[in-house]
Amino acid sequence: MSEEIFDVVNERDEVIGQNTRREVHRLGLKHRAVHVLVFNARGEIFLQKRSMKKDIAAGKWDSSSSGHLDTSEAYDACAVREVREEIGLHLTKTPQRLFKIDACRETGWEFCWIYHCESEGPFVLHPDEIETGDWFAPEFVTKWVAEKPEDFASCFVLLWKKHLSAH
Repeated sequence: MSEEIFDVVNERDEVIGQNTRREVHRLGLKHRAVHVLVFNARGEIFLQKRSMKKDIAAGKWDSSSSGHLDTSEAYDACAVREVREEIGLHLTKTPQRLFKIDACRETGWEFCWIYHCESEGPFVLHPDEIETGDWFAPEFVTKWVAEKPEDFASCFVLLWKKHLSAH
């Protein structure tokens, strides 16, 4: 399998080149990603526990779905693709954009658009990406993140705090 190629971006999130996934992560180059937060009718959020096969934050809890943009892919298209690939959710429209996080250490130098959508599941979890997943009340997640941030991918801790302050 050929290695993924990512767009490398500058501090204004403008494409300045391309490089392999491995080199982008090794060199700490700025690149792009999305996170989709899926809520059900009861207001619970679906979180995934990342597979131990992942190269970053293996075994950590994370957004419902997240992933890198492919070269020349738009953020919105990536959000739709990632929920399909990771959790088997086929969206008929782009999920709602919530906010954008600038590239920083906590995001792994990714500019991240955070999205929201609603679904009841059930989901089909991609085994190479996700070990397990479950629904959680937002209040429970807030308490869990505060008490044991090490259980989560660092980007999720950052985006959850920003999500709470936006509501």
